[in-house]
Amino acid sequence: QVQPVESGGGSVQPGESLRLSCFVSRITFGRYEMGWYRRAPGKERELVAKISTRHTADYGDSVKGRFTISRDDDKKTVYLEMTNLYPQDTAVYYCNARWMQFNYDYWGQGTQVIVSS
Repeated sequence: QVQPVESGGGSVQPGESLRLSCFVSRITFGRYEMGWYRRAPGKERELVAKISTRHTADYGDSVKGRFTISRDDDKKTVYLEMTNLYPQDTAVYYCNARWMQFNYDYWGQGTQVIVSS
């Protein structure tokens, strides 16, 4: 069974930084688009950032200029570097691995990020 495993969440103050990681075993990692999504309390899940197999990145409007997604295909890991965090970034962050050609779509269990003073 494929299960992305997120790590790196935690509680920080506004303006601080966090780095999330997601490791996915048992897949041909380089063939998958990787993404980070989040769900804040009372809100729907939204795209934070995604990165293609060619390492092209796309970001949600609310995080552009503050977050950076990257991937290391040899390590089967995708990262999300989050800087200048706002309280409204508080959410559960989910890792997603997707290979659309074959309708493969895997989700992690999420990691909590809390931004509060």
